[in-house]
Amino acid sequence: MSKSIAVFGAGPGLGQAVAHRYAQEGYDVVLVARRREPLELFAEELKGVTAQVITADLADTDAVPALAVRIREMVGDLDALYYGAAADGFIPVLDLTPRRVRDLMSLGVYTLLELVREFLPAMISRGDGAILSAQGASALRGNPHVAGGLTLAAQRNYLQALHAEVAEKGVYVGGLYIGAAIENSAWHVEQERAKAAGEPTWEVPTVDPALLADLLWNMHAAKDEAEAEYLG
Repeated sequence: MSKSIAVFGAGPGLGQAVAHRYAQEGYDVVLVARRREPLELFAEELKGVTAQVITADLADTDAVPALAVRIREMVGDLDALYYGAAADGFIPVLDLTPRRVRDLMSLGVYTLLELVREFLPAMISRGDGAILSAQGASALRGNPHVAGGLTLAAQRNYLQALHAEVAEKGVYVGGLYIGAAIENSAWHVEQERAKAAGEPTWEVPTVDPALLADLLWNMHAAKDEAEAEYLG
């Protein structure tokens, strides 16, 4: 029986690269994002495995139980879960308000927590599984221009605690933190447009998402490091 992974946040940058990498390893893939057409087009590129598409707003934490039911109907209990969804954290620190932080927490923490509660028990029961996340480097250090990254810091703290709890039960929890513009991502595309228009842009290195997907897979396969940082 094939293993399976759900990619939550299957956008054109890292999410799709992760789906490609796990498909190469024989995993059936469930692609989850807001827009169906790009997902269906991408699913056609995944050869030799089953690729399913689900449209969902991952900011709606209350909808996670129904989403989990749909995933189990498609592929059964997941062998791996990748969470790459994150709200726009490019908020100046002086513009933060409690309400804005609450809104960011839904996508950054609450939905991931609910997904783990849905799929972790089966992983622990069989003594094997993986919970993976990839987010920006603002999860590691404060940045006055990316102050919304505080929700990613909370997510990282949760994943570190989860790793400490379940590693000896056969479940790998890993986080990848990226301080570079991921090629083909929405943010990178917007930066390239702004640069071509002569508008101000951020000076950051770029990275091929396939390289990051390889790094995430290698972390999972080796199960020796709980997190890694990529700065370009």
